[in-house]
Amino acid sequence: MRRRLAAGVLVSSATVLAVMGTATTAVADPADKPQVLASWTQTDAGSQNAFLAARADQGSWAAYNFDWSTDVCSSSPDNPFGFPFENGCIRHDFGYRNYKAQGTFEANKDRIDSAFYEDLKRVCAGYDGATKKSCDALAWTYYQAVVVLGVKKGSPVG
Repeated sequence: MRRRLAAGVLVSSATVLAVMGTATTAVADPADKPQVLASWTQTDAGSQNAFLAARADQGSWAAYNFDWSTDVCSSSPDNPFGFPFENGCIRHDFGYRNYKAQGTFEANKDRIDSAFYEDLKRVCAGYDGATKKSCDALAWTYYQAVVVLGVKKGSPVG
């Protein structure tokens, strides 16, 4: 997991240990905040899993002052036709809100949107046949919505 988590991003060993669950709290170092944020907003499954683990233990990350708020999939269904897209929407919200607060949203938007699409495609990978095709089509539609509607700074999408 460490190799996948750190792919493309250098994170302090204390933070990596906290994400992996071998430490009970994150060692807060304000200089690490951009790296931690980046590690949780990559396109791979390891990044998504690390984010979900951190979200389940937000208290351990309190010193970083992340914005964990979410409206899940905004005005779109969280689980369209029963496909569980809510975790992808939650992580997408996290990326948008925290990169906007950091002032680096524009530089990271494409990756956040791509990570969202990869999260939704991982959901769809659990299906087959016509059901998978329907899920894939919905994932593409949700992705296109954030690409187009998420462009505006302060947009409710994301």
